[in-house]
Amino acid sequence: MRLLFAGTPEPAVPSLQRLLDSAKHEVVAVLTRPDAAAGRGRKVVRSPVGQVADAHGIPVLTPAKPSDPEFLKQLGELSPDCCPVVAYGALLPPAALAVPRYGWINLHFSLLPAWRGAAPVQAAVRAGDEVTGATTFQIEEGLDTGPVFGFLTETVRPDDSAGELLARLAVSGAALLESTMDGVEAGALQSIVQSVEGVSYAPKVTSKDAQVIWSAPAIAVDRHIRSVTPDPGAWTTVRDLRLKLGPVSVTQLGGLDPGELLTRKDGVYVGTATTAVRLSEVQPPGKKMMVAEDWARGARLDDGERAR
Repeated sequence: MRLLFAGTPEPAVPSLQRLLDSAKHEVVAVLTRPDAAAGRGRKVVRSPVGQVADAHGIPVLTPAKPSDPEFLKQLGELSPDCCPVVAYGALLPPAALAVPRYGWINLHFSLLPAWRGAAPVQAAVRAGDEVTGATTFQIEEGLDTGPVFGFLTETVRPDDSAGELLARLAVSGAALLESTMDGVEAGALQSIVQSVEGVSYAPKVTSKDAQVIWSAPAIAVDRHIRSVTPDPGAWTTVRDLRLKLGPVSVTQLGGLDPGELLTRKDGVYVGTATTAVRLSEVQPPGKKMMVAEDWARGARLDDGERAR
């Protein structure tokens, strides 16, 4: 089939690469979000998906909105049979959805109808799900509501960060997306309407959402921090300074109030609503990630100081 691939961030790259390597399909163009500033220098760069397309000599389309008339004209001229989508990052208008004869087929990193929305992997880690997965489905006007073609499951490991879990799903999901494209072309796949039960939502996680709430139980603090690692990154404030946090470990240490800091020879601890958690790495403003004990030693923390 002639494919227009839509995607933007790094987790979409394995799917694009898999389809580029496929002998059955031809990627005639890539749709991705416009070049944007990134990194400390805020240099304007191409998206990860756009960079891969450039390296393979594939035309890259970067409309401000997929409803732009110029893009819709280009889409019609390309005349793709199907448009696979992985984390593109913008809603597709009906005019675009109507162009390919097999429609737009999305790879979503959850077992739909659970965790519809922009941040399904973060939501699964935060909720303490033991199993998640990926789903391919037909895009329609509703939010991740279209009929399902296929799915796979993935175990959520006890120490998984969202980034680690997403990296595994990106690879296994790429194989699922390719097999879905193969099945659609062969007419061998029947889509199934999503269940109306078990629906949950996973909205985009902002930096504000990533602030740690120390009044929560230790297990919830641990899950929350892992769910926003590495992006947007968990944080708290100490002495009115914003401190970025790496993953923590739940301990059996009691006696600390929520947010209360304790420095011992074996580590730096923070109180929660239950037992304390032990910090692993922290990043003070303007510095690199460092071992929590080194930070505490340099900061000369007093007993009873608090993270908020």
